[in-house]
Amino acid sequence: MAAETGAVAGLDDAVLPFAVPDLDVRGRVVRLGPSIDAILERHAYPVPVSRVVGEACALAVMLGTALKFEGRFQLQTKSDGAISMMVVDFTAPDTYRAVAQIDQAKLVEAMALDKLSTGDLLGEGHLAMTIDQGSATTRYQGIVPLTRQGLEEAAHQYFRQSEQIPTRVRLAVGTVTTGGRAHWRAGGILVQFMPHSPERLRAADIHPGDAPEGHEILASNDPDGIEDDAWTEARSLVETVEDHELLDPTLESERLLYRLFHERGARVFEAVPVHEACRCSRERVLAMLRGFSPEDRRAMVADDGTLGVTCEFCSRRYTFDPAEVEEGLSPGL
Repeated sequence: MAAETGAVAGLDDAVLPFAVPDLDVRGRVVRLGPSIDAILERHAYPVPVSRVVGEACALAVMLGTALKFEGRFQLQTKSDGAISMMVVDFTAPDTYRAVAQIDQAKLVEAMALDKLSTGDLLGEGHLAMTIDQGSATTRYQGIVPLTRQGLEEAAHQYFRQSEQIPTRVRLAVGTVTTGGRAHWRAGGILVQFMPHSPERLRAADIHPGDAPEGHEILASNDPDGIEDDAWTEARSLVETVEDHELLDPTLESERLLYRLFHERGARVFEAVPVHEACRCSRERVLAMLRGFSPEDRRAMVADDGTLGVTCEFCSRRYTFDPAEVEEGLSPGL
């Protein structure tokens, strides 16, 4: 396996880009360890919910690290299932956060019926993926319906309708016990077919350039409709990846790629380290509070005379004196 200068081996909380020139494919492997464990432990979701949030984080981080500019990638679901809402917010180049809202009654029912697959817990609704480059540009958003399918299949549907570059995704979430405690881990692999010759592009019905400028991955066509031996081989190899291979902390991403593509030769590039971090701050929360009406702000004041806000993503608590919130506001606000 060839490695580009600067390649980093065996990193947890990192995304490893790769290419297999013989098959005209490129892709990414994501391995999340301490960062996803911190997020899921902080929220203390029930195990089935933690698994779905972990899958969403692996997918969002894998796609978000493909951004070639300063901006945000957001994955969001809204649905009628036990997980009524879920958001994973990735800020380029390397930070992410996540939160989910749970319908407790529906979760209890799902657990009683043992209907705990990702599709069961999400139910019906929609999945949105948004690229935001800032106020100076138009946001790019793609939406697909959720019809009790898993996140892998929902992602494939999104790729099929949004771009036209064949893509395959595998996701896995689980725990590894060390030091007497179970630690959450998440992993994923994405591969996409990027032939260079015009003939192969036409044969695969690929139309590159549809994605927003600076974004490298959001892509796919129906893989079963592409008659290309290279893509069939690459897709089939990725589909053999088992969950434990994506979660094993002793199995480096480079080694996994060697297992899959050693006969073809994979080239790995510089790994992108990631970490969990919230975007909230006292200044941001204060600005948000000042956006409410005077009546709403008065209604928020607690019995002790303070105004408090807890960030849903990181659970950090911010407390303000009402006079501080009012300071600097025009009399009309």
